[in-house]
Amino acid sequence: MKNYKYIASALFTAALTLTGCSDSFLEVKSPTQTTIDEYFTTDAHIAEAVVAAYDPLHWPDWAMNEYNPVNIMSDIMADDLWIGGADKTDNANWHYMMNFEARPNAVIAGLWTDAYSGVKRCNDVMGYMQNDIPDMSQEHRDYYEAQVRTLRVFYYNWLWKFWGNVVYFETNFEGAPYLGTQYTADEVYDFMIADLEKALALNALPMTETDANLGRVTKAMAYMLYAEIVMYQNDEQRYPTALKYMTEIINEPTYELNPDYTNIFKEEGEWTSESIFEVNYKDDNAIRDWGAPLAAGGTVLPTLLSPNNWPSGTDGHDGGWGFCPVRQETYDRYEEGDTRRDATCWNAGAVGADYNKRYQDTGLFLEKYAAITGNNADQKASSELNWNNNLRIYRYSETLLNAAELILRGAGSGSAQTYLDKVRARAGVASVPATLDNVIEERHLEFVGEGKRYWDLIRTGKASTVLVPDQYGYRTNSWSESKKHLPIPQSEIDKAQGTLKQNNY
Repeated sequence: MKNYKYIASALFTAALTLTGCSDSFLEVKSPTQTTIDEYFTTDAHIAEAVVAAYDPLHWPDWAMNEYNPVNIMSDIMADDLWIGGADKTDNANWHYMMNFEARPNAVIAGLWTDAYSGVKRCNDVMGYMQNDIPDMSQEHRDYYEAQVRTLRVFYYNWLWKFWGNVVYFETNFEGAPYLGTQYTADEVYDFMIADLEKALALNALPMTETDANLGRVTKAMAYMLYAEIVMYQNDEQRYPTALKYMTEIINEPTYELNPDYTNIFKEEGEWTSESIFEVNYKDDNAIRDWGAPLAAGGTVLPTLLSPNNWPSGTDGHDGGWGFCPVRQETYDRYEEGDTRRDATCWNAGAVGADYNKRYQDTGLFLEKYAAITGNNADQKASSELNWNNNLRIYRYSETLLNAAELILRGAGSGSAQTYLDKVRARAGVASVPATLDNVIEERHLEFVGEGKRYWDLIRTGKASTVLVPDQYGYRTNSWSESKKHLPIPQSEIDKAQGTLKQNNY
């Protein structure tokens, strides 16, 4: 859609060349092409732009010639996974990040670009809706606005957490050199929370969606995003509101725990009553390919995370490239009988199959996103890129643990013990006292591989004591406050003409 204006311009230039001295060269408006300003003047076309604003959610696992799956980019800096691959030069930027020695010319620049692409598309929708749209009702206008405001905060959340001090804008730049103002992380937070509060004030989002709209923003998703950024910022003044939102979700009868934790990450576990927000991937007629990474289809994540040269179909799994083996300490952390252990950690080493044990291999792989035999059977392009595993973003168990933590932090009344017990009972383990440390540890056990742990360690002040050199010599550096924000990609610094200040990493 962004190319309409340029296509129209090119056609007009061609008309100047071909029509000679006839009066037709004075015709500015193309008789056959529609410009952006003309196109986005109907409800249906605005709805298309809203859908386009969702598209960058699918990109980070493989786009811009980089593998940047957001959940894994978070977890490799924590304490549950190794990096793996062939050696330390394979996806070297991941290894640098894990060892807290990231560098501007070897950092996840693709995620930066994907996030700003999402911001740009959300801004597009807000701009288009300033046009006169005669057939759009106020209800639809509010619904579209609430979606893109929430999505915009979601994209900025990527930038804010990984890089902190970033350029923030809500109106797209008119032309080159596309330079904006860099703000501090605290300022970016203020902008984000204000935008999200505006989205919620519209009261236009449903608490849940119909089957046909699964994957769209809901009020529950916006509530979870609100709690995430408020808790990461340690914004105590907004804790009561965050708890209020968690309580609203808990009181919504359509949300509840999936009784079987082992089912959550299977295909049949997608969009159950536990699912609050997922990014949809599919293998049915999927056409994503190496030459077309942004085409509709599946995800490369199971290829990245599964053992290399695994004999296809053995133990119900297919092979991959051997990245991010699970640490033995992660497996051992679970109590005997905790159903989350085997649903999280696939003990491929115990199967006895002959596979290529790559760097940092433990025999353990992330079962949540492993390559399950048949899950890419219906794709039409590249089998490695088109697995149908949806990316889980927010689950109801996180709602319960958010509420428990907020109560323990004095945000309001409620039974933190009840909420913690529900999560542990589903996992088949006994109750433990509802303390802040126990709730944070429960999050650790519940969300391995889901991109939560690293940010939890930072916001709770535990990162500097937990993220320290290991006994194997893989992580030789310790986390420190200066490591909170990654270096800004050097390519962006170079293009910014002196307007971007590099993070003090």
